[in-house]
Amino acid sequence: MSSFTNFRVPYTTIDERYSKRVAYFSMEFAIHQPLKIYSGGLGFLAGSHLRSAYELKQNMIGVGILWKYGYYDQARNQDQTLQVQWNEKIYNFLEDPGIKFQINIHDHPVWVKAYYLNPETFKSAPLFLLSTDLPENDYISQTITHRLYDANVATKVAQFILLGVGGAKLMDEIGYEPEVYHLNEAHGVSSVFYLYKKFGSVADIKKRLVFTTHTPEEAGNEKHDILLCDKMDYFCGIPLEEVRRITGINDDMFNHSLVALRIARIANAVSELHGHVSRSMWSKYEGICPIIHITNSQNWRYWSDKQLYYSMDEGDEEKFSDRKWYLKKRSFDMVADQTGKLFDPNIFTIVWARRFAGYKRADLITRDKAKFEALLSNKSYPVQIIWAGKPYPVDYPAISDFNYLVNLSKNYSNVAVCTGYELSVSKRLKQAADIWLNNPRVPREASGTSGMTAAMNGAVNFSTDDGWIPEFIDHGHNGFVVPKADYLNMTVHEQDDYDLKAIYEILNTQILPMYYKRPDLWKEIMKNGMRDVRFRFDSGRMADEYYRLLYNA
Repeated sequence: MSSFTNFRVPYTTIDERYSKRVAYFSMEFAIHQPLKIYSGGLGFLAGSHLRSAYELKQNMIGVGILWKYGYYDQARNQDQTLQVQWNEKIYNFLEDPGIKFQINIHDHPVWVKAYYLNPETFKSAPLFLLSTDLPENDYISQTITHRLYDANVATKVAQFILLGVGGAKLMDEIGYEPEVYHLNEAHGVSSVFYLYKKFGSVADIKKRLVFTTHTPEEAGNEKHDILLCDKMDYFCGIPLEEVRRITGINDDMFNHSLVALRIARIANAVSELHGHVSRSMWSKYEGICPIIHITNSQNWRYWSDKQLYYSMDEGDEEKFSDRKWYLKKRSFDMVADQTGKLFDPNIFTIVWARRFAGYKRADLITRDKAKFEALLSNKSYPVQIIWAGKPYPVDYPAISDFNYLVNLSKNYSNVAVCTGYELSVSKRLKQAADIWLNNPRVPREASGTSGMTAAMNGAVNFSTDDGWIPEFIDHGHNGFVVPKADYLNMTVHEQDDYDLKAIYEILNTQILPMYYKRPDLWKEIMKNGMRDVRFRFDSGRMADEYYRLLYNA
């Protein structure tokens, strides 16, 4: 049993390369399907990071929030369109270490309780999750930890205070004394003000603070009215003039990422391309720390289909083909259960599945009606398509895209749209896919990691050249990529038009003929992708780089 008064990571041995004590703050963690405290890529990344930290015996702990209703449960209305449900989550596997303390939010003391995910439960680094859903708190305070990314601005700011100030105070409560505070995105930047009061100078915070940015465009970075933040105790009682002096924020919008980049010792982008974009994007501001890149990765041990890899490593072609066929068939049973459409494992299957957001263009291949119709009715090269993903619950354009695809799918026996896109469904759909289609507008995707785990399950990546893809795809060797155009000098419409034409061109002239006429070559591309992703995009490599390039730098 761990001591929670002088907490230490409870491994019998810590690898000496990773001995520095690190507290990793994240709004969401996708560690395992039963713990529903994540929405999408940020959580998938954080979950894989904690799993690899456990495997490498790193001296790291996670700090997050226990969301009572999770992100939301994706259900269906009577007509199959999207329905948002908020269902209470109950977890008997979280331990109650008896940690309770108060922080101030909106001139009001709020009780915070910490729950503990033991490393042995899901084989991840120790994780502390904060909750305000306590009888000691009034109802408004209880709602702070009800919904991940609450749409109400004041509630969201309160959540940021809880993660940052509450997380930093928790470290003192348990006596962990982090040598590094790692903010995974800027949600926890309020910790800076707690640490300023604790250590007394920006220089002392800078020694300890590192920051990961995931947002490749300025508009996507969280900004809030500085007077609202002040009123809500975001600054821990530090006078506003002093806050402005510490942060260099002189206008009335508090830019969380900008403050993180000014006060951190070093920051990282999450792909090589994102590194270039971030350095260029933030270069107009003074006092920015160095921004390196550490490309996101996913945990191979958790995500990969081991039998597919074993048969590949043994050189057993028949077993390899049989395994992929079986994975497709099993996944199609799930699709049939949800949609009533029973797909054929022998038919080429395209899957587009990830968080629904406008720039990811879920509906792109449907926009040329003639080509889409020809693709779905092709007797020589039959095709099946599956979509899945969870839009943000108040992102109405994204919900509209989802519902459009649901209604479209009713016209075709070989098109299906699935709900409940979380870790389990994600893995099944990657196993279902022959092609994992990814078509964000370049350069809007900071990294994107769904294609990594798709490759770990024998799916071939077909993508626009964004995020991690330029570091991975060798066209026609381990995947397929849309050649970059001069996107910066194109309108959005021209970019969409160019990418759409290129996707159909590559699909019709290269991918489909190869799949059906040269299956041996197709299998080689699958295997090349599986090998390349395992050795270059396993989160063990990433977790090692975080220590070498960020924590120990």
